[in-house]
Amino acid sequence: MEELNRKKEPGINLLKNINLPQPKSISLNNGIPVHLIDTGTQELIKIECLFKAGKWYEDKPLLARFTNKMLKRGSMNYDAKQIAEKMDFYGAHLESSPEMDIASVSVYSLNKHLPNILPVFSDVVLNPVFPDNELITYAQNQKQKFIVNSEKVKYLARIKFTELIFGKSNPYGRSFTNDDFTNINTRDLHQFHEKYYTSENFQIIVAGKLPENIIELLNNHFGNIERTENRIPFENNFAIDNVNGQFRHIKKDKTVQTALRIGKPIISRTHPDFQKLKILNTVLGGYFGSRLMTNIREDKGYTYGIGSAIVPLHHSGYFFIATEVGTNVTEKAIKEIHKEIEIIHNDLIPAKELDLVRNYLMGSFLRNVDGPFAIAESFRNILEYGLTMDYYSDFIETIHQTSAQELRDLAREYLNISSLYELKVGQ
Repeated sequence: MEELNRKKEPGINLLKNINLPQPKSISLNNGIPVHLIDTGTQELIKIECLFKAGKWYEDKPLLARFTNKMLKRGSMNYDAKQIAEKMDFYGAHLESSPEMDIASVSVYSLNKHLPNILPVFSDVVLNPVFPDNELITYAQNQKQKFIVNSEKVKYLARIKFTELIFGKSNPYGRSFTNDDFTNINTRDLHQFHEKYYTSENFQIIVAGKLPENIIELLNNHFGNIERTENRIPFENNFAIDNVNGQFRHIKKDKTVQTALRIGKPIISRTHPDFQKLKILNTVLGGYFGSRLMTNIREDKGYTYGIGSAIVPLHHSGYFFIATEVGTNVTEKAIKEIHKEIEIIHNDLIPAKELDLVRNYLMGSFLRNVDGPFAIAESFRNILEYGLTMDYYSDFIETIHQTSAQELRDLAREYLNISSLYELKVGQ
């Protein structure tokens, strides 16, 4: 047996393929699509209801968020206290998530308690009453959080960057003010819910060790909703309206750090270049060993952390670099960011570095499909874009096959410095 040499760095062995469970898709009695991911060893289940009811669809600031978050604050048959007590008694967990395009409502439950949980869950999703007193309390709490967060440069940079790159008239870029928290009433919420939380705008993902009667249970509570085809004008049309120029500085006095956001609108998940662009982004700023982190954190010491990401959206997408640096080194940090982008434009990524990134991406991918709930989340990410699980097989192939030359060409096409928007928040 060969003696282990602990002074020698172990080799990198890339996983070649992975077999993911294929969701089984069926329809309830009224046509609502249900996607079943039957895997796992514990008698635990997650049911997620998805609606095209995110920020893209609101005609008033905060409307999508308030509607989604207020669902569990009172329904036709249960008030907020009863909903909370029911979930607590049966060890279930209810959560809601309003996003840019999708709004979701989920419940986690032991299988044996589903008959007791589903009546509450379906009532929350389908029959909210949006009590005035609950709305007032929620609005006050959210307004106070907003006021506190607005003093933080990192928070301001996050919400103002999408406004810079998409424009104030585009839902992806629309921000909000203190007054918006009190301009929403229960009538607004009822109208938004009635328009978008409907059977024809509804999909369900179920994951876990599924009980044999899961379809019967779902039909009992969701399969009898009236379905009226073509009732909703789903797709609003908005142009990108970034009329304020590419550079913006929001001045915040008495701050020791400047929050930086540099990026641009970019392709979305369905574009053929998207997967390769994810690899390029990982090299630049997508993991702890990235070039931006190595230079600006480890070498220069300008920040505790810096990273970049690509965010896919249904009607667009955007790339961004984010960090907080000392106010006295803001311009130096921007210069170094530009330097790293120029290098990735001009020089091929060395084979050793690219192999490391490939290995990281494969490890990250495996973590993202570890367990039924993680698989469900991965499936949801592609379901929204009309894709199948083959998308991930293709991604593994892309990780293995994409060359340094292709990545350099992508950098030149998508990450031209003159096309990037820049936001600074601080002194």
